[in-house]
Amino acid sequence: MDLSLILIIVGILIFIASFFVGNQSKQLEHDVEELSLNFYQETQHLKRRLKAVEEELLMEPQAFAKPQKGSPKQNAKVSINGIHQILISQVLTLHKQGYTFEEISKRSSLSLEQVQAIIAAGGNRL
Repeated sequence: MDLSLILIIVGILIFIASFFVGNQSKQLEHDVEELSLNFYQETQHLKRRLKAVEEELLMEPQAFAKPQKGSPKQNAKVSINGIHQILISQVLTLHKQGYTFEEISKRSSLSLEQVQAIIAAGGNRL
């Protein structure tokens, strides 16, 4: 009889403990769901920002071009090539830092001829 009474008491204690353990798993499920939702929202926000940046980069170069000093003939050469003003500044900066035409071409994703044309047109402005 003592053994059956001990087993009943242990069973009741385990049954009561199961209610408390169940709440922790529900809380964990809620936390994981909330974390997943936050991750999804962050991802969507980053995608929207990335899309906006891509759209800005695909716009016409004239939309971003600042008025440049120098002759209109020099400015026309650069804008005819359709190269964005940011790339032009990057090429001129790299050239000023002593990079070769080939290194500048690799870093700026422009052809060697485009790099040479930019440096030739912008060399007077350095």
